[in-house]
Amino acid sequence: MTDTFLKLSTFGNVNMNVAKSGYHVFCANSTPACTELAKKITERLGVELGKSVVYQESNRETRVEIKESVRGQTIFIIQTIPRDVNTAIMELLIMAYALKTSCAKNIIGVIPYFPYSKQCKMRKRGSIVCKLLASMLAKAGLTHIITMDLHQKEIQGFFTFPVDNLRASPFLLQYIQEEIPDYRNAIIVAKSPSAAKRAQSYAERLRLGLAVMHGEAQCSESDMADGRHSPPCVRNTFGHPGLELPLMMAKEKPPITVVGDVGGRIAIIVDDIIDDVEDFVATAEILKERGAYKIYVMATHGLLSADAPRLIEESAIDEVVVTNTVPHEVQKLQCPKIKTVDVSMILAEAIRRIHNGESMAYLFRNITVDD
Repeated sequence: MTDTFLKLSTFGNVNMNVAKSGYHVFCANSTPACTELAKKITERLGVELGKSVVYQESNRETRVEIKESVRGQTIFIIQTIPRDVNTAIMELLIMAYALKTSCAKNIIGVIPYFPYSKQCKMRKRGSIVCKLLASMLAKAGLTHIITMDLHQKEIQGFFTFPVDNLRASPFLLQYIQEEIPDYRNAIIVAKSPSAAKRAQSYAERLRLGLAVMHGEAQCSESDMADGRHSPPCVRNTFGHPGLELPLMMAKEKPPITVVGDVGGRIAIIVDDIIDDVEDFVATAEILKERGAYKIYVMATHGLLSADAPRLIEESAIDEVVVTNTVPHEVQKLQCPKIKTVDVSMILAEAIRRIHNGESMAYLFRNITVDD
């Protein structure tokens, strides 16, 4: 009787240990086009995609149903961000909460492009939406996040749990070396001084020259918060009569110029996000005027919103290279200049290493801080 009890106890413990050591990979997206990256990752891992149903009710409410047991297991939720950003966020939050209430041990979000990452700074009377989203993910039950090329690396400080910020630069550098003929005659271009560090990192590893665009052709994202569009500064007559603050001079950028020689060269513009392409199109026109005979744009996240495919097709840009962190198959059909680099390999390896408790340092070898 005692031996039988011990055997049953041991068998139960073994089963419990197996369950605790297992992991599942789910896709939190409701659109078939966005499950492609999840399928590539699971194929590389040699596992099946977790069984779940994600759909919209008739009143546009999101409903998530987990179709298998996840008790005591580590769960990875892959969520790509299509054009409907807010729906994708709700899908991720609801699935994470459903897994949490189903007693999953760890819930790790694989979010290659982190939404609202541009709203990571205070602008006038706005808010830091990125910090709000980080708090919502933690409250929903996420315990870890894997992402790629955050818009600002300081965003990691908004989270109360670990964040692995992977880099796409090795894949983009490999594309330059293998797919751009005569890339040794190229020059890396930063479309603004704020992108100079990233461009310098690419230039140094490819042993190429560097050019920086400086000045202003039109209003950019940073102009909305630098004070030029604020009401004029006047002295406060209601304060202390002896207090007089000095008037601030308004910023005035010079006309756009190119710092560096691009004549007779291949120009490669690098950035982390390409969304509204007006700045890239204007930069390409100026580079053409300065003598660049071929122009490439390399970016990690190809959001390509609104009329971006049409503008690219009609511009002086020869090719736009982005990774598959964001679904953009429709944009590729509209514009043959858009090319895709697959990064599912590094995401799958990150999942494998986290599950096995291995170091992530291998994924960051030869990666500089400025990437």
